[in-house]
Amino acid sequence: MRLTESAPQASAVHMLERAACIGVWRLQPATGGQLSWSQQLAAIHGQPDGYAPPADDACRHYAPDYRPRMEQLLRACAEEGAPFDEEAQIVLPDGRRAWVRSLGEAVRDEDGHIVAAQGAVQEIAPRGLRPGTLLRMGAALGSGEAFVTVDADGQYSFLNEHAERLLGAPTQQLLGRRFWNSFQKTVRLRLEEQFRSACSRGVKLEFEELDARLSHWFEVRGFPFGGGMALHLRDVTSRRKAQEQLRLLEGSIARLNDVVIITEAGPFSEPGPRIVFVNDAFERRTGYTRDEVIGRSPRLLQGPNTQRASLDRIRAAMEEWRPARVDLVNYKKNGEPFWVDLDVSPVWDRERKLTHWVAVGRDVTERKLAEEKIQHLAFYDPLTKLPNRQLLMDRLHAALNDPARPREGALMFIDLDNFKVLNDTLGHQKGDLLLQLVAERLRSCVAKGDTVARLGGDEFVILLENRGDKPLDPAKGAHAVADRILAALGEPYVLPGYLHHSTCSIGVTLFSRSDRTVSELLKQADLAMYQAKSSGRNTVCFFDPEMQAVVSAHAALAADMRQAWRENQFRIDYQPQVDVEGRMIGVEALLRWHHPQRGVVPPDQFIPAAEETALIIPIGRWVLDQACAQIAAWEQRSDRAHLSIAVNVSVRQFRHPEFVDEVMQAIEQSGIQPHKLKLELTESLLADGIDVTIAKMGSLKEMGVALSLDDFGIGYSSLSYLKRLPLDQLKIDREFVKDILTDANDAAIARTVIGLAHSLNLDVIAEGVETPEQRDFLARQGCLSYQGYLFSRPLPIAELEAFMDRLASAEATPA
Repeated sequence: MRLTESAPQASAVHMLERAACIGVWRLQPATGGQLSWSQQLAAIHGQPDGYAPPADDACRHYAPDYRPRMEQLLRACAEEGAPFDEEAQIVLPDGRRAWVRSLGEAVRDEDGHIVAAQGAVQEIAPRGLRPGTLLRMGAALGSGEAFVTVDADGQYSFLNEHAERLLGAPTQQLLGRRFWNSFQKTVRLRLEEQFRSACSRGVKLEFEELDARLSHWFEVRGFPFGGGMALHLRDVTSRRKAQEQLRLLEGSIARLNDVVIITEAGPFSEPGPRIVFVNDAFERRTGYTRDEVIGRSPRLLQGPNTQRASLDRIRAAMEEWRPARVDLVNYKKNGEPFWVDLDVSPVWDRERKLTHWVAVGRDVTERKLAEEKIQHLAFYDPLTKLPNRQLLMDRLHAALNDPARPREGALMFIDLDNFKVLNDTLGHQKGDLLLQLVAERLRSCVAKGDTVARLGGDEFVILLENRGDKPLDPAKGAHAVADRILAALGEPYVLPGYLHHSTCSIGVTLFSRSDRTVSELLKQADLAMYQAKSSGRNTVCFFDPEMQAVVSAHAALAADMRQAWRENQFRIDYQPQVDVEGRMIGVEALLRWHHPQRGVVPPDQFIPAAEETALIIPIGRWVLDQACAQIAAWEQRSDRAHLSIAVNVSVRQFRHPEFVDEVMQAIEQSGIQPHKLKLELTESLLADGIDVTIAKMGSLKEMGVALSLDDFGIGYSSLSYLKRLPLDQLKIDREFVKDILTDANDAAIARTVIGLAHSLNLDVIAEGVETPEQRDFLARQGCLSYQGYLFSRPLPIAELEAFMDRLASAEATPA
């Protein structure tokens, strides 16, 4: 804003301002911060007529190293009335500096209150004066620039203090020396010629050269006058180094392996910023030459698979003038795609104006291909190429939890029937081939977009979804797919040298909009699949709430059992084992659970739950320790020393890696004779891992522990396995003993087991003997050891001791 005055006054004031190189200003805080500059003050700052900076940034044109001081002085003047007279440098629009003298004083009203601040700015070295005048030269002496004069022969005749500091020598040492000797030797002759030519023609002399010390670059501007020439010197070393660094940077960028593209700042709309620079790597990677892309948009590198989301991120960042980094698919000139890790950054000038964008792209095609391979390995089954459990879980979560697209559908569990038989008889190679063929048939049974996954082994899962592009009634769709699967998987498989027939069992659960969790769905489908197997295999079963009730009951039982273990609710009862004469030869230790609310929990209920929860491991160790302790107590009595104790060992307990060591520790701690401890093993141990089972049994046998095969004849027994087992005894299951007198088959089985035991030199004992007739039949067949209610029910230890005392008294009493 210009200062206002009458026309005659304005003309006179302007003339005086120009003559004195002075501009005036006025700051009125009371009017909302109004700053006024005169026309000459604007000219001093290289600004157009009418210009004035904002009142709250009145000192913006002072050099940064002087600005805080001037702001402090101006504030003190406007607020406290303190006058100032200070020399400082201002920065002109071209970046050059000029020295000025700044004056200020307060303006007060009649009451002495400060109403404004006003002052003047005088240019110390006026740029408008004709070079060579005494005023111009005199002004230069105190301008803050390095200033010297030389005579017609180029000899120094005057140096100001700034020149002395710049040239690194005092005036007395330099006077009379020619000025070109202050520069490197290789340029002195040329500088002398340029000087003499400028003097003879009366023209200005300008050059930049390295000084004699080879440490600084000087910019020299010479103005001829009558006695020689006035020289202004300025150290431009920093600028020269910056220029050199810029040239080095340009050369380095050109040779980078990374693609570099520099574009204009805008526009963001079509066709977008235009390319102004590309490096050599760009040409090598893309196949485009510089001439083909300069002036065009980088969009020429986009193609059909370039990610829209990544482009939107770049555009959003550019509109906010901030950097962005994305992985992007670009295309070469020949149409071949390649991946780049692209880093886009804005470039600003000194005024914080956006001038360009720099994009640096590293070719990461190999990394992306490796990531895709890793991702495929992470989310797909390597054998069947189907999605694995992780990918299935991700898709299930999306189906249930995506609020933008809630879905309905069905989850199907498919398990091959008797797959283990194929693996055991024909080998894993044919088993793997069968799984691959099953995967192909399952894929053919579902629509595009449905998920067929392999969980592991012979377990497969199908996820059917009701989407906008594929309307689906979940129940009808699952029935139709299940029928197709049963038919497809029921067809024979042509394996190398073998025609294999197989079936499957299918469990299905339906889901709607996030009514259940992923975990619940998986459990329900799994339960339904096991129900299908229980129903005879080669069938489909849909989940119903009754299954869930059974599962919930099992879960509650497991929770109560954990608490029972913590609260010592378990106890051991002992059932006597007798010989043909009725004399006790040992007992079987039987785990019992008396729950405060449930009452007596049958073993066939809580033992399987203990197996599933792994609680059977600590419980089994406790039973083992208790049995060994009881044997040790009986060994102290002559009438009890002959007794053995049979302890049932579960499959999970036997297969625990530390089981053999735990048995050894129990025996060593109790100090008993090992043969009095009899471990009763279940036939299910022979289902798989037979070699490991035999090895463990051998270790126990070497320790002296007796081994009995429990429930013989109802499980997985095979004569080929039986002859390899280091057994001491076979135990006839109560199921065969129960109807041994009325069922010819049970009687035949009992005779066969007894004969087999004798042929293998094994003892044999029958459990569940409840009548004298059953005992007599077994005795006639050669079974001479018994256990059952005919002799005694399982008893707590105190009652057992009393029972044995009564038995001993009866034996001692003469008939």
